[in-house]
Amino acid sequence: MVQSRFAKFFCIPQRIILSIMCFSAIAIAYVMRVCLSVAITEMVARPNITLSSSKNHSICLADPSTPGSGGSHHSGGGEYHWSQEQQGWILSSFYIGYVLTHVPGGVIAEKYGGKWTLSLGILSTAIFTLLTPFAVQHGGHIALIILRILMGLGEGTTFPALSVLLASWVPEKERSKLGSFVFGGGQIGTVAGNLLSGLILNSYSWPVVFYVFGIASVVWFLIFTVLCYSNPGSHPFISTEEREYLETELGQLKRHKHLPPTPWISILTSVPMIALVCAQIGHDWGFYIMVSDLPKYMSEVLQFSIKDNGIYSSLPYLVMWIVSVSTGWLSDFLIVRKFFTITGARKWFTGIAAIFPAIFIVLASYAGCNKLLVVVWFTLAMGFMGTFYPGMKVNPLDLSPNYAGSLMAVTNGIGALTGVAAPVFVGIMTPNSSLTEWRIVFWVTFVIFVITTFVYSIWASGEVQPWNDGNRRSESAELGKIENNNDNEKQIEFHQKQ
Repeated sequence: MVQSRFAKFFCIPQRIILSIMCFSAIAIAYVMRVCLSVAITEMVARPNITLSSSKNHSICLADPSTPGSGGSHHSGGGEYHWSQEQQGWILSSFYIGYVLTHVPGGVIAEKYGGKWTLSLGILSTAIFTLLTPFAVQHGGHIALIILRILMGLGEGTTFPALSVLLASWVPEKERSKLGSFVFGGGQIGTVAGNLLSGLILNSYSWPVVFYVFGIASVVWFLIFTVLCYSNPGSHPFISTEEREYLETELGQLKRHKHLPPTPWISILTSVPMIALVCAQIGHDWGFYIMVSDLPKYMSEVLQFSIKDNGIYSSLPYLVMWIVSVSTGWLSDFLIVRKFFTITGARKWFTGIAAIFPAIFIVLASYAGCNKLLVVVWFTLAMGFMGTFYPGMKVNPLDLSPNYAGSLMAVTNGIGALTGVAAPVFVGIMTPNSSLTEWRIVFWVTFVIFVITTFVYSIWASGEVQPWNDGNRRSESAELGKIENNNDNEKQIEFHQKQ
């Protein structure tokens, strides 16, 4: 058998290899997404900040040891004179395209499998990343906004395709830990994007950032194309034992050639689904403010150097990743040992991922210019946010394994709208980049976290919804009709004999 012939070359189960490649897919997707947040601090020329103005606007002073510090601090930056509002639109433009391809990506992945839906989206994002320096140098901020929208179009298929792949490969008993591991790639990508961007910018010019990450993403595409497949039934390297195990745990491995229409009305009117969307909005608002604007806060308010900015901006996401992976295992343990139902686990971990970050983000704004304390509060905030992954992030797989891609497309797509709104909101609310202006931003985030978590904690569910098996009910109904017809024919034959 072809499968067993190649399987001997792999000592790791194929579902683990797929999970590792999916983890790295999210990681490089986030690297390409967030590296601009650090690079833009060196692309844009910042105005002089005098000692008096820093007091009036509550802007921290640079350390005396920092080059260029003193009564007047000028961080130099780059040659582009973009306002805070223009920078807000630049950072948010990615999510305009990102939202548009979520639903099409989910539908295509459900119909044809997740492999090419995921990999081609990443490849297109890599190409546009490589073109970023050319676009900026020849078209300015307008060209950059257009290019970022195109990047978003390519990357918008990522989460829907991943949900379809996980639904096709990961058994229910492994869903929390492998799902948390895979989706935790976003934190590692953010860590790598911030940290490596800071190190690169410390030694090279800003275009090098985009060249390095674009090339790395193309390499990922080539490896993923060779190693990964949409489902176990089509994988040439899977062992017979693993294939039979997954067939037992997941049922039919091959995707239906003629999937029934997605039950959109049932999905969009489902109470657990509406609660899921609310939780996604709350999480994404806080998350995108941190991803898009934390490096700007570190640079413009706290006056970190570009190297320190990369280090301290990445630290919270490293802790978030550790928490997301460890609590993924904890969630599965609690569910298997019957300490929590699936619904209870999703609600508790989602609540922890919202309430504690809401508190710590506000506390960071009151820490003033105490840089160590600010970093500690932000790190704790993002760390607790990691429990979001074994919470509501894997919830679409609970509600509807058959339509996990569409559910992820809806939740992640609507949530991504906050990625458009949040950076623009920050740009409008912080024209002077002051602590007092940022404090208002963090209080708004606090309120959004609390309201959306309240909705999820009441109406969320971890149970498979009735509309997930609509096609099976139709098939059962048809079988029932056939059986009834056969019974009627038998009764007629019996009466005729009588």
